[in-house]
Parts: sequence; C-alpha cells; structure tokens
Amino acid sequence: MPARIRKILRSCNVILASASPRRAELIGKIPWLSATVFPSHVQEPPYGGGDPSVYARDLAVRKATDVLARVEGIVIGADTIVTIDGRVLGKPADTAEAEAMLRLLCGRTHAVITGYCVASRAKIVENSVKTYVTFRAFDEKIVYNYIRSGSPLDKAGGYGLQDPLLAPLIADVTGDRDNVIGLPVAALKKTLKEFL
Repeated sequence: MPARIRKILRSCNVILASASPRRAELIGKIPWLSATVFPSHVQEPPYGGGDPSVYARDLAVRKATDVLARVEGIVIGADTIVTIDGRVLGKPADTAEAEAMLRLLCGRTHAVITGYCVASRAKIVENSVKTYVTFRAFDEKIVYNYIRSGSPLDKAGGYGLQDPLLAPLIADVTGDRDNVIGLPVAALKKTLKEFL
C-alpha cells in the first residue's frame, strides 16, 4: 500500500457501523485499517420489490449515514441479504421460519448480496457484491441440529457460511466467500483506496 494512504489512515477515524461480530472480524482482515465499532440503530424497511442489490445498498447507506450524523470520520456501513425466486430472505423470526428458509434453499442455488457504503462529510461511495451459493439436498439431521444450535436466528437467509454445523450442506460457492459471511473485504479495500 502507498505510504500516502497509510499516513491518511493513521490520521483518520474509521468507524464500522455494525454490531455484527462477523463484520468486525472480517474488517480485521484489512491489515492497514484500524476501525472502531459503532453500531447503527436505523430501522430497516422491508423489501418492497425491485433490484435486491439496490435494496442492499440503500440499507448500507442508511446505516452509514445514521452513524455519520453522530460521529466524525469515515464510516463503513453494510447489509447482507439472501435472495431466491425474487424473494429477499432476512433474519428468521423463529426456528420455524429458519427451517422454512433452509428448506427453500436446499438443493438449489441462491444469491447473497452485500451492499456496502463508505461515507464521510465530503463523500459517499456505495457498491454491492453478489456471490452465488449452492446447497445440497435437504438433510433433516444436519438442518435440525443446525437450528437447535440457535445459529440461524441472527443471519440473513437463516444460515452462516462459516458455521461448521452447516458445512455439509454447502455444495459450491461462486464468488467472494467473505461477502456471504457479511463483508466483501476485497471490494471494500479497493473502495477505501479510491475513497482516500
């Protein structure tokens, strides 16, 4: 990385507008970036149709600008959604909804989209990254053990790619795996360099 960017980052306050421990871990993969976590509490409107990528980016912008209104610095907001058959799957409300989502995803390929936004008082840049995930056929033992773990309830689409209990159901991932977990690290690094 150019010395100029390293110098700028040392003098900047970079904030991750997320309460997600997964995003905090992923942003740590950018060795030259030190970010403070400051969660956004913006209400997420339900998906109303249209391009899911636009919806994900809009949520990311809402989160980033919500935090930017209260702090100084560069704010990173992100939102991850799962989409299949024209539907957007958010976090399941309960175990029954988690099971329904996993049944819908099993044996098929779906898209995971993370919208992200890098914002400061002077500039806002938004983007989204799409990754395709293919699940194997539904397996009661795997799915019910996974649901009993409680892990699906705080994740879009009712699953986390990084969860060992779910691993036997994952047949293929085409694209950025970090994106599926919650933050497209490679794309974010590129945006941050352009942003600065």
